[in-house]
Formats: sequence, C-alpha cells, structure tokens
Amino acid sequence: MSYAYKLNEDVRHQPQGPQGRAAIDPAMVYTIVQCMPIEADGRLRYRIKSKSGNVERVVTEDQLSYFQ
Repeated sequence: MSYAYKLNEDVRHQPQGPQGRAAIDPAMVYTIVQCMPIEADGRLRYRIKSKSGNVERVVTEDQLSYFQ
C-alpha cells in the first residue's frame, strides 16, 4: 500500500463530527509534514500542518483531498 500524498503537498482536510458524522465546518488547507506509520487496520496516516495557523494534527488518508 502506498501513500497518495507527498511531503510538503497542500491538501484539504475535511473535519469529522462526533463519532464520524459529517462536520459542518468547511474544509481547511493543510500541508503534509510527515507520513505516519500505517495503522493496524491498514489505514494510512499523515501529520498535517495548517496553512493559516500553527495547528498540527494526525489524520487518516480518507479525510484528505487534493487542493487545487
């Protein structure tokens, strides 16, 4: 399994609401800063950093989309 996104690539992160429900907040632009180890269930994870602030988080690949 290979990572879809590369280091320093800009992506959109769609936040999730409680228990995986769709969140009302709009998608925000982040930069990939690290490819994290694959989770036990096979999901790919990334550490991302906000373009508009000093916020970092770890997310799974299914929460990201390409920024254009």
